[in-house]
Amino acid sequence: MEPTPQKLEMFYEGKAKKLYSTSDPDLVIQYFKDDATAFNAKKRGTIEDKGVMNNRMSELFFTLLEKNGVRTHFVRRLSDREMLCKRLQIIPCETVVRNIVAGSMAKRLGLEEGRDLKRPVVEYYYKSDELDDPLIYPEHAVEFGWASEAENFAIKVMALKVNDVLRKFLDERGVILVDFKLEFGRHHGEVLLGDEICPDTCRFWDKQTRQKLDKDRFRRDLGGVEEAYHEMLRRVES
Repeated sequence: MEPTPQKLEMFYEGKAKKLYSTSDPDLVIQYFKDDATAFNAKKRGTIEDKGVMNNRMSELFFTLLEKNGVRTHFVRRLSDREMLCKRLQIIPCETVVRNIVAGSMAKRLGLEEGRDLKRPVVEYYYKSDELDDPLIYPEHAVEFGWASEAENFAIKVMALKVNDVLRKFLDERGVILVDFKLEFGRHHGEVLLGDEICPDTCRFWDKQTRQKLDKDRFRRDLGGVEEAYHEMLRRVES
């Protein structure tokens, strides 16, 4: 194993994570916070040990994806809350893959939550808190220079591959992958999967009861938030 580079200054703080430069310009340290936000930070709170659990789940999911041919920014987990990652130039378009109608899709289209989709739907959102992350077409990303056509194609292929791998893995553990958000970035010209994969960024439902095991419990004041995160960690590590 390569020696861990020295941790330097923090250069970014988001809703759920902090990013630190390191003595290696190609690597960053990603720190996972317990802060919880919803509705573009209009609702705020804390989920105890969320950062620890999300770090472990992200490590597990990134490792699984790498084994299945999806290139990610993950290098290794350093501690309970820190992960060593490749430095990315983030593409400012969030990618959402949906298998079941839920959340903003249900609200936007006036559909009942819980309806199975015949095939996965891939959506794109422009990363802008000021604009509440508006839904966009891939053509917008090309027109405004956020991503090239080749990058758009690579992102869609990778997103659907992530969906295939995670759905199978989670189904075997009694969990439905309802939908999830991904972020991608460039590393020496290659598009890699970045950010995190956890109950903050995915909707997980129990296969038998359809009980929510994700951040929707915080968003919708359903209670049992910490318990849901612990249950998801238990299942994915089993």
